[in-house]
Amino acid sequence: MKNNFSKPPVLYFSILFCVLLFAFLYFYRQTNNNHKKAEIAEVEWLVETFRRDKIKALEHSIKVIEKEKTQLETHFAKSSDVVPFLDTIEGLATKVGAKAEVTAVDILADRTGLEVGVKISGGFINLYKFLTLLENSSYELEFISVDLRKGVESWEAILKIKLLSFVE
Repeated sequence: MKNNFSKPPVLYFSILFCVLLFAFLYFYRQTNNNHKKAEIAEVEWLVETFRRDKIKALEHSIKVIEKEKTQLETHFAKSSDVVPFLDTIEGLATKVGAKAEVTAVDILADRTGLEVGVKISGGFINLYKFLTLLENSSYELEFISVDLRKGVESWEAILKIKLLSFVE
């Protein structure tokens, strides 16, 4: 019996098979690498999308609480807002018919508060109303000393107040 297969075609097919096998393995690895890169890129995209959504939510929250933030900031006097605070004190005295004069303003050494000396004169009821308004003001105050005296024509009070809600 004669062998119908000759060696050159089997050799050619074997070489072609090896070349195609190596080409298949090369493209398979490239596809896997591209797939891994695509997965990494998708994770990065999802992280960035999540981060942007958090930023949008935070910006929306800030817009929602803007009114409350403004109201809260009115309870704190900044070092640049000392004059409006002093004007508030004098304005409260004017509202109740008393006369107020700021005698001293000192920032405490530990920078946790502001000490204000105030001299008020007027009728007793006016001074009482002034102290009530000052105590119920939007600022957090501590009365260090209150010296109330009856003068010749009116009552006088010398106050030493510590503004606790002072932010430098």
